[in-house]
Amino acid sequence: MTGASGVGKGTLRERWLSGQDVFYSTSWTTRGARPGERDGVDYVFVTPEVFLEKARRNGFLEHAQFVGNHYGTPIEPIEAALARGQDVVLEIEVEGAMQVKDRVGEEAVLVFIMPPSLTELRRRLTGRATETPERIEKRLARARDEIMQAHAFRYVVVNDDLDRAVCELQAVQRAEHARQRPEDEWTDEDRAAMRLAETVRSTALTREDLRRVVES
Repeated sequence: MTGASGVGKGTLRERWLSGQDVFYSTSWTTRGARPGERDGVDYVFVTPEVFLEKARRNGFLEHAQFVGNHYGTPIEPIEAALARGQDVVLEIEVEGAMQVKDRVGEEAVLVFIMPPSLTELRRRLTGRATETPERIEKRLARARDEIMQAHAFRYVVVNDDLDRAVCELQAVQRAEHARQRPEDEWTDEDRAAMRLAETVRSTALTREDLRRVVES
């Protein structure tokens, strides 16, 4: 899953995955910890030198630079979790999501979390009070570009109502599992999840829909 900074990915992910036996990959980053963030839980905080050495050794499934900082997903824990049969959830940047898609193809289920409007995104970023006005403007400019790339993702979930967005993510997860089984094994719950998941397919959005979000 990915989306613009401030769109609420962390809160949404925690609600979605609560009580599930899934593997959530903790990304490495070179940025400083924000108030309340814990090393090894929210991120693994490392120096640029340590990060770049791991990248040089091909130790990341994906990595990207965002607003002057590096972010990456270490590959070893991912491979171990998949070998155990667990779902693996990554919360990464758009550039990193495209790297994962290139590397593993259709096995990667890409979900883009979108704000209801850029005005609302600005409000959330400003309210967070962790960024300078200049960095907020950089993040908003990046968000405009990312939103217009939403069709590169399989699903787009608009985070304007937390409960609804969580239900949509749960439906996507169940639907993708169902598709790996013969249709005659699908339950009524599977079929209901697939119907809901179809409503958040990126193909349901037009370029005009995306443009309205970035211009509002």
